[in-house]
Amino acid sequence: MTRPQPTDPDQLAFQQYRTLLFSVAYRLLGSAADAEDVVQDAWLKWSAADRSGVADPRAYLTRIVSNLAMEQLRSTRHRRESYVGPWLPEPVLTGPDAADGAVAADSVSTALLLVLETLSPLERAVFVLKEVFAFSHAEIAQAVDRSEAAVRQTAHRAREHVRARRPRFPADRARRRDVTERFLAAATGGDLNTLMELLSPEVTLWTDGGGKVRQALKPVVGQETVARWFAALGSATYQGVGPDRMRTELTSVNGGPGLVFHGPDRVIATMTFDFDPAGRICAIHNVANPDKLRAVADGTRHRLS
Repeated sequence: MTRPQPTDPDQLAFQQYRTLLFSVAYRLLGSAADAEDVVQDAWLKWSAADRSGVADPRAYLTRIVSNLAMEQLRSTRHRRESYVGPWLPEPVLTGPDAADGAVAADSVSTALLLVLETLSPLERAVFVLKEVFAFSHAEIAQAVDRSEAAVRQTAHRAREHVRARRPRFPADRARRRDVTERFLAAATGGDLNTLMELLSPEVTLWTDGGGKVRQALKPVVGQETVARWFAALGSATYQGVGPDRMRTELTSVNGGPGLVFHGPDRVIATMTFDFDPAGRICAIHNVANPDKLRAVADGTRHRLS
């Protein structure tokens, strides 16, 4: 996408809030490509609007992006319901700044984005604007065209829904990275015993191939089953790429430590993890649908403040 070059005050205002707008759109849509499209559409609306009466460009632009994203959520929900195999959010590479705050990092985690998928578009927008970006109820009411009382009720309902499905555990970045490193070493070395130690008894592996590449169409559940699955990683051919031609990179994906699997000429897959209170891996999210790997393949690191 060609981004507008700031040459006048209105363009400068848009560029000033562009990171915020993408960050809102990505959390609402779970897709970097769709978020970019929404931000571009917001730019077109901003360019065509009479801005003489706009006192707060941040609020005005956030309103545009939120409504565009909610419209898109409503129109794409049926496609996600008919998706082949598990649907996972589109992964993005994140910089160290995305993990500086625990709330910001967790709010782009695969696990939380999946919980947000279970909210209505309105609930999702209200939750993201309130809990992640600390907009006031009054500001959100203007953004989503609802009364402030209705927004308060929606915010409470969405917050309770998320808390019930996404318990918050103390974030220990060093521990999560260490476990991820040990997991990668054990998987590539076929070390079943270490894998068993790193995985929680109820660990679940979700694989998203979207019908484009061969992946498990149902979640793989259980410590031993998942451990055996990954113990074969170092000796198995994956998507036509042998282990001797595959490179695995440990990097920041969606605000936490993740893995990116590279073939000789393409990104093959990404993997992110969720952890239980004991620091063991309780969920693994493996995205291999090539349509969802473009944001990772182009190497862009997103600031999702």
